[in-house]
Amino acid sequence: MSTNTSLTPDSCVVRGTAARKGRTRTVSPEQTAARHLHYGRIVLDAGDAPVSFETGEHETGLICLNGSGTIRTDGQSYAMSRYDALYVPRECEVEVRAGTGGCDFAELSAPVTHRHPVQFVAFADVQKDPGLHFKTGGPASERTLNVLFGKNIQAGRIMAGVTFSAAGNWTSWPPHEHAALAEEAYLYIDMPAPAFGVQLVYTDDSLPELAVIVREGDVVLMPAGYHPNVAAPGGAINFLWMMAANREAEDRLFGVVNVHPDFAQGGSGLEPGRKGR
Repeated sequence: MSTNTSLTPDSCVVRGTAARKGRTRTVSPEQTAARHLHYGRIVLDAGDAPVSFETGEHETGLICLNGSGTIRTDGQSYAMSRYDALYVPRECEVEVRAGTGGCDFAELSAPVTHRHPVQFVAFADVQKDPGLHFKTGGPASERTLNVLFGKNIQAGRIMAGVTFSAAGNWTSWPPHEHAALAEEAYLYIDMPAPAFGVQLVYTDDSLPELAVIVREGDVVLMPAGYHPNVAAPGGAINFLWMMAANREAEDRLFGVVNVHPDFAQGGSGLEPGRKGR
């Protein structure tokens, strides 16, 4: 029987994280099993007052999930639309203003000691880069990865991207884990009802610590363990993956994973996103 007490529904599953307007924070070490990773949402209708905050000791990533908006920080403004991303360093003031159709931003962050520059990542540019946008997996596990914060930016801890599966497929396959380097969380996106998926997180494959149904807006944390998932037939399982390295800079290595020994023969499928490739 598994003894990993950090993998429980109460500490690793957060439901309906886009349910409230304004700026909300639903994942932090104080609330969940996260060690460094923080996550929240900024949801504004057109005409709402802008949201302002300070990053403090956290480097922060803002990813536009729906609509459009303008982010002002460090004396510059950035117009953002779906899946565009902005890296904001620690010790910055941020203002988020909704576009004409409103906006929905994911906000992820982690504490760091070093300050890197503001960096804008256009989703259109990501899709042109085979090291950031690639298909992987076999017939039952094919999906498309888009790396938004990876080897393409300077950062201390955070990494992020969006993955889109084929209908009914598995993703995060073959099963892999990277607890020695980084913790991770999945935010499920673009899965209109009645679509759902099943997320597994386990250190003991004979008795998974987590086996949960997930829908759009839910978050599952993976502080440890293998974490494959599967879409219900007829729908996709799509998610924003968010990672925070354990050691600043040194452990920030996207694609460096341990594949479950039973499935390790063909590699992880994440190799195009690794540095040096």
